[in-house]
Amino acid sequence: MARMRGRTAAVLGAAVLVAATVLGTPAVAAGHGGAGGLTGQAPCEGIDGFTCGTLTVPLDHSGHRPGTLVLKVAVGGNADAPKGDIVFLAGGPGQPGLPLVSRIAQRMAPLFAQYRLVMFDQRGTGANALQCPALQEQMGASDLAVPTPQAVTDCAAALGSDRRYYSSADTVADIDQLRRALGDRRITVDGVSYGSFVAERYALAHPSHVAALVLDSVVPQQSYDPLDLAALGASARVLRLACQSTGCTTDPGADLAEVVRRYHDGPEVLDMLTTYEFVDPDFKGIPEVLHQAAQGHPEQLQGYIQGMREGDAAPAELLSQGLHASTLCADGRFPWGSSDTPVEGRAAEVERVRAQLTPEQTWPFDAATATGLGTLLSCLPWPREEVPPAPPAHRKLPHVPVLLLGGDRDLSTPTEWLRQEAELAPLGKVVVVPGAAHSVQTRSAPGRQAVYDFLLG
Repeated sequence: MARMRGRTAAVLGAAVLVAATVLGTPAVAAGHGGAGGLTGQAPCEGIDGFTCGTLTVPLDHSGHRPGTLVLKVAVGGNADAPKGDIVFLAGGPGQPGLPLVSRIAQRMAPLFAQYRLVMFDQRGTGANALQCPALQEQMGASDLAVPTPQAVTDCAAALGSDRRYYSSADTVADIDQLRRALGDRRITVDGVSYGSFVAERYALAHPSHVAALVLDSVVPQQSYDPLDLAALGASARVLRLACQSTGCTTDPGADLAEVVRRYHDGPEVLDMLTTYEFVDPDFKGIPEVLHQAAQGHPEQLQGYIQGMREGDAAPAELLSQGLHASTLCADGRFPWGSSDTPVEGRAAEVERVRAQLTPEQTWPFDAATATGLGTLLSCLPWPREEVPPAPPAHRKLPHVPVLLLGGDRDLSTPTEWLRQEAELAPLGKVVVVPGAAHSVQTRSAPGRQAVYDFLLG
């Protein structure tokens, strides 16, 4: 997401519009064109009040590589909405937008007398999901699960050299083409999790085209930390807050540290915890099983880990791990540098960083956890490729209203990230909802109210 996803099973919830399965890599049409308006518009099947169409975009926005991609777009019916269009960006990377339309339209309904909702399937998602069967099976909806190197390299080989055109910079360019197709001078952008990162990058690339930003479950504009140090440190805080709310009598932070020291299972435990926050932001039962494991009885903890792993299963059409890897490996900055670094020397750089990490940086986890997460190891064997240039660090967001929304129980995108990005938002408003976890506006009534107040006020 990288902690950038909203976990698919939890975020989609009751959404039942599942994109049609397409085997293999997405088709790329021949030719150099692609700019234009929405085509094939008709009432959306299964989504009341929305018109669905397609937007054709260049595979390579620089024009050097021919070919186009066709993105599905859903547009609300109130074309005369006084506050204009709001483009809602899903998470991942790898989640499509169209399966979420009904849920967002229902949950955020008070907005849509004033705004017209627009959602789309970002490149490489939904019906055109990048397909990597082994990687999909091993990771499901998780970005912390550790895949085999073979699954990673098989995925990269199956996608071929076109995988480099699935970076966040490409999606940013797609959004601006969508804006033009809608006939808008400016749009409001609402991004959740990875969507918040894309929203920030869009605002930085096209500041004059943004009316306002909602950043929910914030990933900072410099992208994710593949060592996930903020989440490691936030774990004790989050578990202790949850413990206080449920009246438990143990110290889950200290117990977590002992579990990691005793069983060397930090990556598996962290993956379980970040899944469990979608099940119950109060983490009921977790302090007890951590305490038992710290006392030498890990059986229940192992059951939780296995149960959460099984619950993470997801098809590529709902969260594409091929797109997830392509984007994160193109965007990311790792101990070895970028994916433009030769593969042969990367492992040595990871080991060098592991040896330099201090207990203060990783507690209640350890250095082996920080360098053993899928967010890092998914890109370790990823083939060398040209990547987009890294944008300048710590750029201020445009002088437009920005809501930075988070939950104090969020481990996927901890509030430490939110406050980091808030320092770069001149007109930023921070709202942290007590007791809420990830994807605050769709899963928390106070979170929804904060968005209503911000966008309608």
